[in-house]
Amino acid sequence: MSISKNQLKLITSLSQKKYRQKHKLFLAEGIKVVQEFIDSSFKLHQLFTTTDFEFYNHLNNSISISENNLKKISNLKSPNKVVGLFEIPDDKELVEKDLILALDDINDPGNLGTIIRLCDWFGIKTLVCSNNTVDCYNPKVVQASMGSLTRVSIHYLDLVTFLLQTKLPTFMADMHGENVYKTKLPKAGVLVMGNEANGVSDEIKNIVSNTIAIPRFGTLQATESLNVATATAILLSEFKRQN
Repeated sequence: MSISKNQLKLITSLSQKKYRQKHKLFLAEGIKVVQEFIDSSFKLHQLFTTTDFEFYNHLNNSISISENNLKKISNLKSPNKVVGLFEIPDDKELVEKDLILALDDINDPGNLGTIIRLCDWFGIKTLVCSNNTVDCYNPKVVQASMGSLTRVSIHYLDLVTFLLQTKLPTFMADMHGENVYKTKLPKAGVLVMGNEANGVSDEIKNIVSNTIAIPRFGTLQATESLNVATATAILLSEFKRQN
């Protein structure tokens, strides 16, 4: 079966945020990622699978297509058997408890996808993002998160307003902060990670109460900074280790 022009137009448009928001749909690819969304509370809109992959043929909204047609709708260099369109869920209520991770203008989809996986790994249920952070339903973010998007509650908001009103203790990562391994970290709080190039913005620096840093142990100490996802992993690990 072939893909109609309207279907092709819809699917290719979902690479842009404005069309994802307009249609309330996003794209997921690959057997593992698609299965994670099917097994979750996300609603399946349409599934496209290659004719030699019959695993999903029992689903009413599954369409078998050729590998050439799959390549037309895939964002991957090597398309993997299945592409799924899922509905973007309505916003959920933000619950302020336990450890919350906050992102200040993260731009790279790969970094955000990895950070979502880290939240899943370390049991961080709530991730808050500034309005300028890359969209979590960007195809590259969905792919990099490897299904963890189904288990982490993500909220886009005015980060300054959120940090001003929260009753939780606030922390931010900064190279000039206190050594994280010598800092008493609480079980519940907000950890702010900054933009890849500029770090945490000055406006947010003036709000956050505590500044923590990952010490450098290299002999020359010549490395300028850590990748934001790497730094996030280290800090989340230390928060969890202490608690």
